[in-house]
Amino acid sequence: MKLKPLGDRVVIEPLSEEGKEGRTKSGLYLPETANRERPEKGKIIAVGAGKITNDGKRLPMNVKKGDTVL
Repeated sequence: MKLKPLGDRVVIEPLSEEGKEGRTKSGLYLPETANRERPEKGKIIAVGAGKITNDGKRLPMNVKKGDTVL
C-alpha cells in the first residue's frame, strides 16, 4: 500500500525493541491483549511535501523516508 501524507505530516512504523516483545523484565510472558507501553522509536515510511506558510511558500521537511525517530 502506498501512502502519501498531506502537508507537514509523516507516517511512522513503530519499531519494537528486540528481546522485550511479549516479556517483562523479570521474564514473564505477556499475552497480546495485555496493556503494554507504546514503542518510542519508529521508522518513517512516508513524508508529506511540507508546510505552506501564510505568504504561500512551502517549508521543506527536516526528515526523509527511512529516518529513525523518537
